[in-house]
Amino acid sequence: MNYEFSDKVTGLQPSAIREILKFTSDPTVISLAAGNPAPEAFPVKEIAEITERLLKTNPVDALQYSITEGYTPLRETMKERMAASGCFNPDSDDLIITSGAQQANELSCKVLLNEGDTLICEAPSFIGSLNAFKSYHVNLVGVEMDSDGMNLEALETALKNANKPKLIYIIPNFQNPTGLCTSLEKRKAVYELAKKYGVMILEDNPYGDIRFAGKDIPSIKSMDKDGIVIYSGTFSKVLAPGLRVGYVSAPKPIIQKIVVCKQVSDVHTNIMAQIICDEYMRNYDMNAHLEEIRAIYRHKCGLMISKIDKNFSDKITCTRPEGGLFIWATLPENCDMMSFCKTAVEKYKVAVVPGTAFLIDDNETSHSFRLNFSTPTDEQLVKGCEILGKLSKEMFD
Repeated sequence: MNYEFSDKVTGLQPSAIREILKFTSDPTVISLAAGNPAPEAFPVKEIAEITERLLKTNPVDALQYSITEGYTPLRETMKERMAASGCFNPDSDDLIITSGAQQANELSCKVLLNEGDTLICEAPSFIGSLNAFKSYHVNLVGVEMDSDGMNLEALETALKNANKPKLIYIIPNFQNPTGLCTSLEKRKAVYELAKKYGVMILEDNPYGDIRFAGKDIPSIKSMDKDGIVIYSGTFSKVLAPGLRVGYVSAPKPIIQKIVVCKQVSDVHTNIMAQIICDEYMRNYDMNAHLEEIRAIYRHKCGLMISKIDKNFSDKITCTRPEGGLFIWATLPENCDMMSFCKTAVEKYKVAVVPGTAFLIDDNETSHSFRLNFSTPTDEQLVKGCEILGKLSKEMFD
């Protein structure tokens, strides 16, 4: 039978990351391609205690249908935490619990953009969000990045020239895939440009809590006096991604529409997982836990950078993130990035993600690839960087 798919999905392609991860089913492959948190960062003992207690004392609440907005105690906990950092204004904002930040971003696009409207994003950007946006047939416009965030001149040009610009999507903290952090000056400038051209900002912040060096920078949401910033976050990087619990804070009218769309999508986020997140924050030391996982990533990132410096060709430049999970490596323009990535995984059994996976059009040229330091063991990090370093010198020196 000839299957005819809807216009919304016909143009969608499998994530290049997922395609490369197929190689990692081979136990001999060292994967520096994943984006998963470190397994040792999961608070397994505490989650087991919460789950056992919950099913013994309050099983019905954990197993029954719940309200779309989310588990009320968790929503109140998050409102308090976010208000403390300026990311929630109780007079004008509301908050909904989502199935990860991915759903928060997808639903934000759904309620704000029509087909043909323009969404402006960093280039490169997170492939999961890009595919979600593409499914709504929006006009995606990428803005090149400097070392401290989006190029402001290019951003204003995009805002001036775009057809019906509606939304700027930005990952200001330790961006996926580059690991870059948007400076305070640029956060202020992005906000002012959004206000000037009458567009909303979708601030995606999955990595902000895992800063392991440098000083925190205020969120764009904390600057919002005009009701133009939507803020999405997640427990995936700080507790466990399998819980699939995220959240979005936005002006009340936007949250009302997101609630309706979520009712259509999945009714509500997994209620047991929501209760686990709330119980953890109420009964355990969340701040101490964050310090523990920051120490894990500080070590892993430092180890990878030291091995890159020791082993890689001098022709490869790499970002040096102060948080998050990723390092972005860039080859000279005359070097074949895709050949390097394919050779690495097919011949030497080390997987990295080609930079084209993070572009609006994966047929565009990229000279970069993404490295992940959170998922592999220390031994795998060392060996993987040694192999990539040997390959880089064979190909480029």
